[in-house]
Amino acid sequence: MDVCLVIKQRLGELGLEQKDLATAAEVTESYISQLLARKKLPPAPDRTDIYEKMAKFLKLPSDRLSKLAELQRREELKIDLAGPPAPLFREVRELILRKCVPDKENQVRAIFEKQPFGELERLVTQKLLHVTKKVAKEELNSENWLYLVARLAGRSYEQMRVTLLEFLDTDVLSLSPENCISFLDPLIESWDVDLTTFGMEIVLNRRIASGDPKRFEFVERGPGQPEVEPGFKEFLEDSSLSGTATTEEIELLRNLRFNGKRPTPLYYYRELQSLRDPLHFRAENRSSKQNSGRNKR
Repeated sequence: MDVCLVIKQRLGELGLEQKDLATAAEVTESYISQLLARKKLPPAPDRTDIYEKMAKFLKLPSDRLSKLAELQRREELKIDLAGPPAPLFREVRELILRKCVPDKENQVRAIFEKQPFGELERLVTQKLLHVTKKVAKEELNSENWLYLVARLAGRSYEQMRVTLLEFLDTDVLSLSPENCISFLDPLIESWDVDLTTFGMEIVLNRRIASGDPKRFEFVERGPGQPEVEPGFKEFLEDSSLSGTATTEEIELLRNLRFNGKRPTPLYYYRELQSLRDPLHFRAENRSSKQNSGRNKR
């Protein structure tokens, strides 16, 4: 049984409608309709408060819906990940370049266009998304903040709640123009990158995001301090991808090396499935092992 079916059944039992649930969850009726029609993937439980609000309204145990959603997401995320990632939407790239400091924009643009969604473009996009999502998650329960961002984007409070829930579920491979217009554009004031070390500095818009500029450094490590891939960190943080991984499997994934490439969280999920597939490993030849033991005796 999935989360959509449970919600539908409970609405019927209580004699309630989707619009009542939307009001309780502080989202639009359209979003609830698409969610229950399975046109949208249920949002990740650790990135939203929607399940707590819905469970309270539907008089269900507080963790019932979130647990079902996590299981459903894990199943639906088991997709074919073969092939190179598609380039970003042009509108997304243009907004990211527009936020670059003026003295670097032309140089960075040339690199982006020469290598569509290459290492530099993925790195920059991933860091901007990481910083923006962190701010958005911290402000999720702040009505004042949501009203402010909604006003800047020309949307209603409920529409912005829906957009925020979807934004917290996106990743660098699925970043859309709507995500950028709603959050990257108003939150990011500017960014700069050192094209030698790839260190980055991201300045936030102080009107809607507090804190000092965010700096990211990439330092060389010795043999005793292997670098931890950003994609591996995100894989561990996403329970829908890494929730069933054992300690041994995590260590095997941690020690993979890529010669400068930057794998995504979904790459690690695919590798985890490969580790568990018996077709990828030879079975132990017991008869040979037994004969070897007899010969030794």
